[in-house]
Amino acid sequence: MTTTVDRPVPPLGGFSPKLVALESRRVLRNRRTLIFTVVVPTVFFLIFGLNGAYANFRYGSGNVSAEVLISMALYGAVLATTSGGATVSLERAAGWTRTLRVTPLTSAAYVAVKMVTSLVLGALAVAVVYVVGAFTGEPRMPLWVWLVAAIATWLGSLVFSAFGLFIGYLLPSENVMQLIGFALMLFSFGGGLFVPLSQFSPALRTMAELTPLWGLSQLVHYPLGGGAFRVTWVANVAVWLAVFSLGAAWRFARATERT
Repeated sequence: MTTTVDRPVPPLGGFSPKLVALESRRVLRNRRTLIFTVVVPTVFFLIFGLNGAYANFRYGSGNVSAEVLISMALYGAVLATTSGGATVSLERAAGWTRTLRVTPLTSAAYVAVKMVTSLVLGALAVAVVYVVGAFTGEPRMPLWVWLVAAIATWLGSLVFSAFGLFIGYLLPSENVMQLIGFALMLFSFGGGLFVPLSQFSPALRTMAELTPLWGLSQLVHYPLGGGAFRVTWVANVAVWLAVFSLGAAWRFARATERT
């Protein structure tokens, strides 16, 4: 007679700081990812944020250089967390997902590990852009705005860690980065990171408010720009975080085959 033994589920579904540390070290060893997510946004800030007119043009409680700094820090954080999440596509191709499925690690715990790991890379991207910006002396804003905007940018980028996971599980590895690059470009325009939304037509502005980066961009710029706060910004972030997180957990639960 065959006896079936139920495997006990570990605390937190298998989520642990040790597993996060192991994943973080693996991600930080990828030099190409580091260059793409840290150097590119910093260079963009140096190109667009150091214009002398921007330094002398007021924006909210600071200047336009500070607004560009926040935009490029957000862009870097989004690139970092999305890339960190999308590495699961390579794990799928190597059959690692099937191996994980025979361990007690739950799908929710694995998604959480990946998202927290992506935040490590996102923190590095935000820190580098902010340090370079502070060193140039051009961005001007109150100290509390520096801190609040940086923290909001870092934590908010969690949305795109879930996005990277979802796409990484959804598509074959050879197609993931192409789609992510194109999608993030569209999201960045929708969030007003490269072109102010005020320059869009009313129809395009309405469409932009439905994109995943719009609400987060408004939130991280709010400490600097001020004005009326809109609950729809928070709703936009919450909805897209739920969509991407649930999609990633769903695809992980189904990713049992080698692709």
